Amino acid sequence: MISAKELANLFDHTLLKAYAAEQDFEVLCREADQNGFKMVAINSAQTALCKRLLKDSAVHVGAAIGFPLGQTTIESKVFETKDAIANGADEIDYVVNISKLKDGQYDYIEEEMKQIVSVCREHHVISKVIFENCYLTDDEKKKLCEIALKVKPDFIKTSTGFGTGGATVEDVRLMKGCVGEQIKVKAAGGIRDLDTCMAMIEAGAERIGTSSSLKILEEYEARYHE
Repeated sequence: MISAKELANLFDHTLLKAYAAEQDFEVLCREADQNGFKMVAINSAQTALCKRLLKDSAVHVGAAIGFPLGQTTIESKVFETKDAIANGADEIDYVVNISKLKDGQYDYIEEEMKQIVSVCREHHVISKVIFENCYLTDDEKKKLCEIALKVKPDFIKTSTGFGTGGATVEDVRLMKGCVGEQIKVKAAGGIRDLDTCMAMIEAGAERIGTSSSLKILEEYEARYHE
């Protein structure tokens, strides 16, 4: 049985809303630090702010790149990645170019992944590739997994949370089945309660992206520590 501390350390505590103010990020970082969450997941513009707020904490700062549509050039994503790292990002979650995938331009997808993962590796920063599975066929998901197995990012990730659907147990199982122990899987999008969270972990997720981290932890404490 996973402990409360272990569960908390799987959470990427998320605030990606366009209208979030500085005080909202102060709350986010304080919650992450007090509860032992693994990371705060933010848009790249808030990287320096969150790094400053977490300067004495073990909590990572994770910047979202090409977010949420993935429809920027490789050069733009690489620049944004470098800029986020320069501002203190410990982790990078970038969105693949889904249009290129749909067009069967797999060399483009591989080159995009190589360049971004290479920058992360050079700076000892964790890399995560967001598939946005709600728009993909199972064959497309498998193709992305094949490309990931060549490039070796640290994580592949189900969703941005801004698409038409979020993480599903079936998708986590499919992705983990494709990459095995070589790459980790992050489940994100629509994970708002303990049962859903635990189902994702049981399916193979090793990181959970959610804005409901506190609620899920409270459910855990109520269920197992009454």
